[in-house]
Amino acid sequence: MIMSSNSRILVFVYNADSGAINLVKDFWKKIVKPSSYECNLCQQTFGTFGVKKDWKKFISSIEIDTEFLHKDEFEEKYGILDAKFPSAYFNENGKLTLVISSDEMNSAKTLDDMETLVRSKIK
Repeated sequence: MIMSSNSRILVFVYNADSGAINLVKDFWKKIVKPSSYECNLCQQTFGTFGVKKDWKKFISSIEIDTEFLHKDEFEEKYGILDAKFPSAYFNENGKLTLVISSDEMNSAKTLDDMETLVRSKIK
């Protein structure tokens, strides 16, 4: 997470659980049958072996603090059990507001689409 003087954090939530087993399972899904992969945020922002350089550059350019969580981490940290993923929230002084719904996130077909979507929501 990038820290600045902002009290507003953009929290991205992947439609995937954390942990080594899930990481391996997700890796193989992306390789063997990409159409079965359930996280469009992951699909657009990660390559085979890690975060895409263009996404990293974009995130550092938006001048807002960011946090990236897996859905199990999000549920544990924020106690919201009925959320849909992938999605993004503003966390302003501990109060969460949905800023990008799962439908919106899933509509992004390319990394450029994802960046445009994020840019439009943080203005």
